[in-house]
Amino acid sequence: MKYLCLLAFAFITLQLKAQDNYEIQVYGSETVEKGNTMVELHSNYTINGSNTATNGELPTNHVVHETIEITHGWTPWFETGFYFFNSIGDGGRTAYVGSHIRPRVAAPQSWNWPVGVSISTEFGFQKSAFSANTSTLEIRPIVDKKWNKLYISVNPTLEKSFAGPDVNRGFTFSPNVKGSYDVTKVVALGLEYYGSTGPFFHYDAFNQQDHQLFVATDLNFDPKWEVNGGIGYGFTSNTDKAIVKIIIGRRF
Repeated sequence: MKYLCLLAFAFITLQLKAQDNYEIQVYGSETVEKGNTMVELHSNYTINGSNTATNGELPTNHVVHETIEITHGWTPWFETGFYFFNSIGDGGRTAYVGSHIRPRVAAPQSWNWPVGVSISTEFGFQKSAFSANTSTLEIRPIVDKKWNKLYISVNPTLEKSFAGPDVNRGFTFSPNVKGSYDVTKVVALGLEYYGSTGPFFHYDAFNQQDHQLFVATDLNFDPKWEVNGGIGYGFTSNTDKAIVKIIIGRRF
């Protein structure tokens, strides 16, 4: 019961957007080990999304997103990630979408902090047909903690547009939260929340915000592999209603 209370608290204490539905993931604080490289494929399919163009963006209904992420660890506390976004769909929706770069630093384990802490900064571009804001910056603090079988990660993310309709909106608040519980040594079940509430102190009306909740599973059968999958539902008219996703990663 105490674990359920802690999980509920983590969701309630934040104002409840996935990363434009190309990389639907709540980050953990650990960086890739020094000298190692992680290659990940992020795949998702929008079961129920938008059917009309908005701000020049193509509709999202029945589209597949495939993102390749390559992350290299340079030191025990510093890594750099590279993203290549791709879309597959009819009506001109099959295309290379854009790329981002993401350096990240973490608090070294030698500091013996009671929680894991890291911060990433992600910058890049994307085509206007797939994202009206074509040049963006994301600043993502990451705090996580494992209590026996319970794991919680909080990503209170800030996003800024440098080109597009949101260029004058300042930094928007896009919190992501994950809570999971190890039901076996291999399988962890949990919830993942993705949101975007609008600019600080000038929040959008609720129905114009983004709120998605995923039921997700992590498989931990080998330290070299990462497997995460889930199905999510959007709660507002501004959010895709149903998405399935899977992430497969391999360390080298």
